[in-house]
Amino acid sequence: MATLKPIAFLLLALLLVAPFSGIGAYPLHLVVMALLWGYIYTSWSIMGRLGMVSFGHGAFLGVGAYASVLLWNAAGLSPWIGGAVAVVVTVGLAVLIGWPCFRFRIVGHYFALVTLALSEVVRLVIVAMRDLTGGSLGITPKSALTDGATASLGALQFSSKVVWFYVVLACWLGALWVWRRVDRSMDRLALEAISEEEDAAASVGIDVSRTKLKVTVLSAAMTCIGGVLYAQYQLYVNPETVSGIGISLQMVFGSIAGGMYVMLGPTVGAVFLLALSETLRVAIGNQVHGLDLLIYGALLVLFIVYLPKGILGTLLERVGRRG
Repeated sequence: MATLKPIAFLLLALLLVAPFSGIGAYPLHLVVMALLWGYIYTSWSIMGRLGMVSFGHGAFLGVGAYASVLLWNAAGLSPWIGGAVAVVVTVGLAVLIGWPCFRFRIVGHYFALVTLALSEVVRLVIVAMRDLTGGSLGITPKSALTDGATASLGALQFSSKVVWFYVVLACWLGALWVWRRVDRSMDRLALEAISEEEDAAASVGIDVSRTKLKVTVLSAAMTCIGGVLYAQYQLYVNPETVSGIGISLQMVFGSIAGGMYVMLGPTVGAVFLLALSETLRVAIGNQVHGLDLLIYGALLVLFIVYLPKGILGTLLERVGRRG
């Protein structure tokens, strides 16, 4: 693994200068989206890799995206404030769902079903509140870039993709830092023990419910911030792109495909899914509705069966064997 560190630093250095390499606006957009989804998948994996597979993170992403946009459009509150409000709401949702589940030992596929219901409930609420949210048609944040302005820090709007590249890059690096801190913490060891045998872990003094809830709240809050970033970068959100079963499944599949037990695995999964979606868009366009979800589901099964450690996890394992 030590031999891979120079490679990682070299790749990071190349990434830092990527906007000035003349790659073009659309390729830079794809890089930004890969980093953004890499951040979101990493946020999910902080929880998912420790034995708590959630299908409800689409709810947290949706709360972040819609709360910031609605508060900006309706009350003129900066997305910085709207994002803070969204994080508070998300933490409340995470506690509301997580605490009863952990307290009454709802684990495994039962926990996955509870979180799946949360994700769909949030999507249905967004659709039902169509007078505020635009329903299934979505909503666009009001532009703050008037009179020739190219940037508004208060509104978190930038016309330059280069600025967005560095904003998202900073958030992505922050997510990797959080991953590393969690990986080196006692909570990781405690959660690994809990995932193996909950009663035995509790018998040695581990507060099972509190430990699970801490990581759940952290993962949910980070995902919520990802929703805020997505809404402000894309300047358009709708229920299908930021909430519901489809987005939750996408997070799970992307993390598993890349390797959710490896720090850069979710980012590799984001790049893989982005390449897959672009290939499908070019090959068949939007002619077959729901085809992407069908392919995600089929590939998820294949990855679980044949590549349980994901693309990067399997690659690192083979490199380690050769070494």
